[in-house]
Amino acid sequence: MNPLALTRLLQLASPTLPVGAYSYSQGLESAVESGIVTSAGTAELWISDLMDGSMARLEAPLWLRLHAAWTNGDLQRVQYWNDWFIAGRETAELRAETLQMGYSLRRLIFEEDALGMSGLQLSAMQEIAFPTVFSFASVAWSIAAQDALSGYVWSWLENQVMAALKTVPLGQSDGQRLLAKLAERIPALYERASRLADHELSNFLPGFAILSSAHETQYSRLFRS
Repeated sequence: MNPLALTRLLQLASPTLPVGAYSYSQGLESAVESGIVTSAGTAELWISDLMDGSMARLEAPLWLRLHAAWTNGDLQRVQYWNDWFIAGRETAELRAETLQMGYSLRRLIFEEDALGMSGLQLSAMQEIAFPTVFSFASVAWSIAAQDALSGYVWSWLENQVMAALKTVPLGQSDGQRLLAKLAERIPALYERASRLADHELSNFLPGFAILSSAHETQYSRLFRS
């Protein structure tokens, strides 16, 4: 991998990227309050199920389609898959999450040009999902699809583990063990996502959707989703 592309990917996947990812738990906070996630083992099961049932079957393959569309300059397909992803968010909180993070990353690229590239192609999209902007940045920085998607999934995984550290709670060592174990599955996740046809994309996690809905009415919350 080109060293410059690698450093740029590290920047995109960094928890210091100012897009607000740290403020979302994606339902994990509700799972803790409901007693479903109570330990490192149950946190691993929760995150693992999300990787298998949502990330590998919908978000990752859709991300690859966005990357390909940006690469080919096919803005119609970019818009199609962007809208498809937004429509596939199970709850208002999850929808607001991807739109807020997408908006924040686009602003970083387009308004401030802090990442050193032009975001003119993003400006016409009224509602833009986070994977749409992340894939655009990956193409603009010549980051290969597999490498960029691995960084995208790693960033999501790290955020989930950090949310578990705060809510379960878990110790730092537990968190590192979780990251090391679950990260081993990222290459296989890419292979699985890259083989799915359009009609095979799915995102059926009713328990996750219910817990995400319940988060809205929790008495006390640390996270926005």
